Amino acid sequence: MESKFFDALIKAVEQIDDGIHIIDSSGKIIYYNKAAKELDGIDVNKAMGRHILEVYPSLDFETSTLLQVMKTCKPLFKVEQNFVNYKGNKISTVNTSLPITYNNRIIGAVEISKNITRVKELSEKIVNLQSALYKNVSNVTKTKNTAVFNFLDIVGQCKEMLKIKSLGIKAAESDSPVLVSGATGTGKELIVQSIHNASKRRSKPFIAQNCAALPTNLLESILFGSVKGSFTGAENRAGLFELAHGGTLFLDEINSMPLELQAKLLRVLQDGRLRRVGASSTIDIDVRIISAINIPVQKILETSQLRQDLFYRLNVITFEIPSLKQRIEDLPLLIKHFINKYNKKCQKFFTGVSKEVLEIFMKYDWPGNVRELEHAIESAISLYDGEIIREEHLPFQFKYLLNNSTNLMIDSDDTCGLEQSLEKYEKELIISALQKVDWNVTKAAKLLNIPRQTLQYKIKKLAIS
Repeated sequence: MESKFFDALIKAVEQIDDGIHIIDSSGKIIYYNKAAKELDGIDVNKAMGRHILEVYPSLDFETSTLLQVMKTCKPLFKVEQNFVNYKGNKISTVNTSLPITYNNRIIGAVEISKNITRVKELSEKIVNLQSALYKNVSNVTKTKNTAVFNFLDIVGQCKEMLKIKSLGIKAAESDSPVLVSGATGTGKELIVQSIHNASKRRSKPFIAQNCAALPTNLLESILFGSVKGSFTGAENRAGLFELAHGGTLFLDEINSMPLELQAKLLRVLQDGRLRRVGASSTIDIDVRIISAINIPVQKILETSQLRQDLFYRLNVITFEIPSLKQRIEDLPLLIKHFINKYNKKCQKFFTGVSKEVLEIFMKYDWPGNVRELEHAIESAISLYDGEIIREEHLPFQFKYLLNNSTNLMIDSDDTCGLEQSLEKYEKELIISALQKVDWNVTKAAKLLNIPRQTLQYKIKKLAIS
C-alpha cells in the first residue's frame, strides 16, 4: 500500500511545472523531476547521486540556496538564484528551499524552483527601451518623462496652496532634497515639476520613477544601471541616476521601495557616487533628489515603510499637499480650469456647472482629490453637449447626492445625521455594484465610473468585506 502511494505521489509531482530537487545530508541529489531536467538541461539519470555543486558548477556553498538551507537549517522563501547550466545558458529562478529534519537532525533539503528567465529577459528589454527613451530626454520638450509644469500651472488661492507655492519657489533655489507628501490625486508631481523648472537645473533632465511599480532587482538595475553579464540578459546600461546627472530625479511612492534597496539608495545619497549592478568601479553623480510619499509625514516612521536614516536624509525640505476636501474653497477655480481644458480638447462650449452640481461637489468627500474632480468634468464634457454641466451629466459616484435622491429614507426618530445617511447609501450602492460583477473590484469601478483606487479606498473606509 505504501509503495503504491509513493508511486502515485511521484507521478503527481512529475506533473508539476516547477523544478523540484531533493538532496541528502551530504549534498547529493536523490530526487530530480522532469521540470528540473528541462530547466537545467541535464538528464535525470546523470544528475541522480551527484553532488549538487557537481551538477551546478557555477554555484558554490554560499550561492546555492539548497546548501544554505543545509547549513543554517532555516527555510528560504522566494529567493532569486542565478546560474549557468551545462549548455552555457544563464538561468534565473525563484526558489523556495526547505530543510528536512528527523529526530532534530537535518537529513536533507527540498527545493521548488520557478523559472523566471524569460520574465527577466522581457523585463530587461523594457528597461533597455526605457533607458533609450531617457537618453534622448534632453532633446524632448513634452513627454511623460520631462517636467512640463511650473508654479503658474498650480490652480489654487487658499492659504495652504499659496504658502506651498511661495515656499516651493524658495526650495527651487537650493539643491537640498525635498520630500512631498499627499494622498493620491492631490497633485504631488505638479509641485515637483514646478520646483525643477524654477531651479538652476531646469535645462537638465527631469526623470520620474514610481518605486511601487517594479520588483526589487529590476528597480535596482533601473536606478543604478548594470554591466553586461551581471545577471540574465544584463547589458552595459546607465541607470536613472546617471541619466539624470545634472538634473532632478523624482522618486514617487518611495515608501514602497524595498528596505534592502533603501540602504543602497542611502549610500548613493551620502557618497555622491554609485556602483552599477555587477560593477567593481564607482561613478560620480550630481543629482537632486525629490521624493514623494502617499501617507502623512508624521506617520511614515510609524509604518516602518521607510528607513529612519533615509527618511532624515530625504526630509530636508517638506511639503504636505492638502486634500481637495481641505481646500474646498478652491473648488470653483478648479472647476473653471478643467472646463476650459476639456472644452479645448473636446471642442465643446460649456461655461460652468449648475447650482445643484456645485452643491453636490461641495458636499462630496473627494477621496480621489483633484484628479477625481478632473475626471468627473472630463467625463461630462466628453459625453454630453450643452452650456452647463448638470446633475444628470455626473458620473455614478455622485448619484446619491443628486437632488432627486435627497429624500433618503431617514426616520423622524433616527439620530443619524446627513453624513452617516449618505455613507450608508453609498455603501449600499457599492455593494450592489460589486454583487453585479461577482465582487470584481476592477469591473465594479468601471460600473461605478470611478477609478479602481478610489473604489478600494471606499471599500476600506466603509468596512465592506
